[in-house]
Amino acid sequence: MSPRKSDSRERMVLGAAALLGEYGVGATSIDRVLAHSGAPRGSVYHHFPGGRSQLIDEAVARAGDYVADLIDAATRADDVTEAIDAFFALWRERLVQSDFRSGCPIVAVAVETNDEAPQLARSAAEVFARWREALAGVFLRNGLPEGRSRRLAAFVIAAVEGAVIMCRAERSTAPLDDAAAEIHDLLVHALRDRPDPDPDPGHGTRS
Repeated sequence: MSPRKSDSRERMVLGAAALLGEYGVGATSIDRVLAHSGAPRGSVYHHFPGGRSQLIDEAVARAGDYVADLIDAATRADDVTEAIDAFFALWRERLVQSDFRSGCPIVAVAVETNDEAPQLARSAAEVFARWREALAGVFLRNGLPEGRSRRLAAFVIAAVEGAVIMCRAERSTAPLDDAAAEIHDLLVHALRDRPDPDPDPGHGTRS
């Protein structure tokens, strides 16, 4: 598939993701996506035969991929605390650059969907689960026990998402900065107190 042929589709998916984060599901109409993306109207049902629901579903998946890629990059970082700090910093930058208008499209879908579009709620849940598993994997590879890794992963995601909502309401980065500082300290202590990776059962018995 040539990039030119898929360009309007790509613009629509990215545009829908941006609109979800800023305005929510209810305000992310086909007309608004077309105006935002500059895609031709005739391309809508060519690329998205399922209509608006399919477009929003794919926008959720794309936003999920973006954050999952950031988490994946953290697995290659030398210092996991610095990687998580950078994750918070990216959200901070996004808020400031959008004048506190841009939030998380996944949260928008999770809180606004209803029984008429249950697949969108499922898609949001799948994205959160994917992020949680990816973050838990980062902590696990850095020597934390599996249970602690999963709890920390859920806590980091909840802290980021809750802080972003508060930042938008208060038009201040203070909630996100506070959450980042507390998560940083928590990770430092958790990593410092992690168990030995491979204790030698024969240690101390050798001559």
